[in-house]
Amino acid sequence: MPGLHLRTVDVGRRAGYSVQQVRNLERDGVLPPAARTGTGHRVYGEVHVRSALAYRALAAGVGPVEAKKIMRAAHRHPEPGVLALLDAAHARLDAERADLRRAQAAARAISGEPIAEVRPSDAMTVSELAAALGVRPSTLRHWDAEGLVVPDRDQPRGPRRYTPDQVRDARIVHQLRLAGYRIAQLRDLMPELRRARRWDDVSAALATREAAVEARSRALLGGAAALSAILDAHMPEP
Repeated sequence: MPGLHLRTVDVGRRAGYSVQQVRNLERDGVLPPAARTGTGHRVYGEVHVRSALAYRALAAGVGPVEAKKIMRAAHRHPEPGVLALLDAAHARLDAERADLRRAQAAARAISGEPIAEVRPSDAMTVSELAAALGVRPSTLRHWDAEGLVVPDRDQPRGPRRYTPDQVRDARIVHQLRLAGYRIAQLRDLMPELRRARRWDDVSAALATREAAVEARSRALLGGAAALSAILDAHMPEP
């Protein structure tokens, strides 16, 4: 079997997987089917090692489910389909970067808000808070329905009253909305802001997200390079 000289354990050692993981990757279509010897043993080649390494990098960049989809497409040979999947993965990362930039800009915009220094006298009714922020009461009710700023009630159908912490959250949401943040984005960001007691914590959380995006982007770049070698191997000779 020309070019096929590696055992399952050899592929695993070179790609950083266990024997069972290599078999699972073959079963899932991440690796092309192994050849079999006359006695039924699997035999692999360099393409299997390259495929395993490409999958490892892609999984770090886009997650295992999407990485498997990309690898299966690569082994079916239709190059445009593989490139389209990679383009979509890059587009999602670019969108995450854009969201992160907006979050960082919003954090700068609200850095003057008192995130920890709240007083009991800061509690407000809906009308009082709406007037203080310069928004309509219906806006506050919308934020309540979306789970962004949920006021307390003395009774199930009693009047809404915002505690000092909730007033702080409303001021933050208001500034973020002015900075162009969408409701869906705020649902993801507000829990982080509530946990943070200082703006240094917010900055650190955003820096951690930025580092994660950078790592995934680099992994996707490495996976695409490894995938390119696999696609080249499938190309017919001129």
